[in-house]
Amino acid sequence: MTFPRSIWLATWLVCSTVSAGEFTAYVQAIPDTDQSIAMLPIRGGSFTMGSPDSEPGRQPAEGPQRTVSVGDFWMGQYEINWQQYELFVYRDEASFDSLVSDERLAALAIDGVTGATAPYVEMSFGMGKEGFPAVNMTQYAALRYARWLSARTGHFYRLPTEAEWEYACRAGTETPWSFGENAVAAPEHAVYADNSDDRYATTGSRKPNAWGLYDMHGNVAEWTMDQFDAEFYQHAGNDNPWNPPTALYPRVARGGSWADPLPQLRCAARTASAANWKERDPQIPKSKWWLTNAPFVGFRLVRPRVQPDPQAVAEYWLEAIEDYGI
Repeated sequence: MTFPRSIWLATWLVCSTVSAGEFTAYVQAIPDTDQSIAMLPIRGGSFTMGSPDSEPGRQPAEGPQRTVSVGDFWMGQYEINWQQYELFVYRDEASFDSLVSDERLAALAIDGVTGATAPYVEMSFGMGKEGFPAVNMTQYAALRYARWLSARTGHFYRLPTEAEWEYACRAGTETPWSFGENAVAAPEHAVYADNSDDRYATTGSRKPNAWGLYDMHGNVAEWTMDQFDAEFYQHAGNDNPWNPPTALYPRVARGGSWADPLPQLRCAARTASAANWKERDPQIPKSKWWLTNAPFVGFRLVRPRVQPDPQAVAEYWLEAIEDYGI
């Protein structure tokens, strides 16, 4: 039996606003590897989500603007790169099982961890892997990576909600981009169609926003936890809003990419996933792990300041992954 979404979701999201422990930047080591993930503290608060009608490049799905509150969370300073992601793709099951205790899995409401299917082609498509953001994974694969990292570390990691992502991207600003309104400054802060040479760049190659987060504008678009709904802002709540998945398409990616024009990199811009992101996949059924036509999408992770209790986490895994995961 599962609890009504309104009950467990309120518990799970609100708990991240509770003050607990030291709230500072840290580096999350991935056990038994030489890889780690830099995490920055993002203090929660209220902000204006969406874009005004007057903003150049605005799309109807970016409104109406509304005041939204989010709780405290840590966010990855950089997009997840290939070296971090391929530990999951090519993981050694025997080694993994020896490193993760049953108690840790139980505390995180995890009964097992599924590894991604190894790709049949080189998924960077020649753009490079050393220090570059991982791309071409489905939202399902990104969610599973978060579950895998949670099991490895004992901390609850997940994708950000759209609201959390936009709050972190804006970094206290109300302008189209976190670096202001003047597009002249864009090349110093973003990798996009006009300066990318048709490929992504190493993570952190441009200036960070005011909160120290790199590549929130461009390089690769980033998965969020949300289902895309063009009318979501019209009926969503104001406290920690999240639109849980109810169908495979479309899901939401944020931030724009190396392949996009500058307006698509605005803080409020939303990208809806589509079936043609798997267009060249010859498998029947098509892979639930990989996208063959989306070398422009990757992800970064967040961690709530306070880890939810196992019941709330179990409901999260069910809603975000199990019910609509493929």
